[in-house]
Amino acid sequence: MTQGHLTLRGPARAEIVVKRSKFIATASPVAAEQDAQAFVDEVRREFWDATHNVYAFVVGEHNEIARSSDDGEPSGTAGRPVLEVIRREDVHYCVVVVTRYFGGTLLGAGGLIRAYGSAAREGLHAAGIARAQAMREVLFVIEYPMLGKVQNHLAETGIDIVNVDYAERVTLRVMVRADALDPFAKSMTELLSGAFEPQVGEEHLALVDP
Repeated sequence: MTQGHLTLRGPARAEIVVKRSKFIATASPVAAEQDAQAFVDEVRREFWDATHNVYAFVVGEHNEIARSSDDGEPSGTAGRPVLEVIRREDVHYCVVVVTRYFGGTLLGAGGLIRAYGSAAREGLHAAGIARAQAMREVLFVIEYPMLGKVQNHLAETGIDIVNVDYAERVTLRVMVRADALDPFAKSMTELLSGAFEPQVGEEHLALVDP
């Protein structure tokens, strides 16, 4: 997974019913093509008695790897609509399997396209769409009289406080976007009149709101 892309927060499942046919969408983030295929196989084993287990997945910085399968549905009516939903939502590194239990009524090509697309969309939203953002953990110490002012400043600038330790002095641990670290340090130095000596952790990817 690379910085800045939208992906899923975690695995999830959603279900819709169309003319008595049940469509169960199971979505998950993945890191590589083999992970996506393993996830598809796992869902197929779980729903071994289903009429169809349609899937689509994308992997890569620009979705260089994109696969889909109609799994026996008429060509272009199942896997492709699922893949198109993933692309329209601009989600990367994810897989969606839509399981169908036939309800006795034929839906036609248009009905299948709409049903599989709707189920896939529900699955993605159930999993939660987030942005992979490079973050740095910053630890710093302040005097008690400055606590309120610092907390207000952090809230105004959208910096999340991870932990506050109250001892002889106050130690705060916050998460800062990697590309905002320098402006953050500058603003804190000004706020604390130069008394800002941060300990900055390693850069890592975190999931944040889009």
